[in-house]
Order: sequence, then structure tokens, then C-alpha cells
Amino acid sequence: MRVVLRTDVEGVGKKGDIIEVADGFGRNYLIPKGRAFKATDGVVAQAASMRKSRDLKDARDREAAEVVARQLVPMVIRIPAKAGSEGRLFGSVTAADVAEAVAAQAGTDLDRRRLDLHEPIKSLGVHEVPVKLHPEVEFRITVEVVSA
Repeated sequence: MRVVLRTDVEGVGKKGDIIEVADGFGRNYLIPKGRAFKATDGVVAQAASMRKSRDLKDARDREAAEVVARQLVPMVIRIPAKAGSEGRLFGSVTAADVAEAVAAQAGTDLDRRRLDLHEPIKSLGVHEVPVKLHPEVEFRITVEVVSA
């Protein structure tokens, strides 16, 4: 069955793509959920316009992410935290804390889910935090945890 995707479907395709899927998958999942519609000869132009709008939106999102990356990469974000005599924090610095500090110090709102902090920071010092704002825009911000 040929269908045109109305939304991005992970592992299947992106909005506007004309794809071949199993009959049951298209009939029982994609079409009833509103994620696709059956491809006929008349919808090829509509699919092309969907792809064009997707590409334009993707280009705008990428450009915005690159602007944020150029602003944040040279900065050092300082986060004060209470620590013991050996430099271990009493608590920890989480992705939400880093996002809040970036908003306060750089004036840029970052979604904490875009920060790839696998585990919280538990020591004083300089740490690199990976950020993925767009599939093609990944960078690292420098976070310095200082004693409060």
C-alpha cells in the first residue's frame, strides 16, 4: 500500500514522504491515527508541497540552532553549589540546573531535554555538557561548578 505521511513517523519516514508500507500497517495504524493517507495520483503535488514546507522549517530550525551554538560555545557557565572540603557536592547539578543557569547568564532558553547529561554533576570544577538542538547541530557548553 502506498501512503503519504502527514507527520514524521519514527523509523518509517518524514512528513510528505510517499512510502510503500504493509497493507495492515497502513490500514490499521497509520491511516486511523491520522498519520498518513492513501496515495493516489492526485496527491503527488500535495506531498511535494508538504516536503517543501518541511524542508523550509528544517532549514529555519537548523539556522536558529546554529545561532544559539555560536553564542554558547565560547561562554563558560558558572553554577554555584555547596561542596565539602574534598570538592564533592552535597547535592548535584542536573540538566535542569544547567538550563536555568544558561537562561540566567546567556539569556538563551534551552530545553533541559536537549542537554545530554547522562548523570548529574557531583564535583566542583569544569565540565563539558553536550547539547543537541537539531539533528545536525551538536555542540558542547562549558560548565564550571564553583563552591558557594
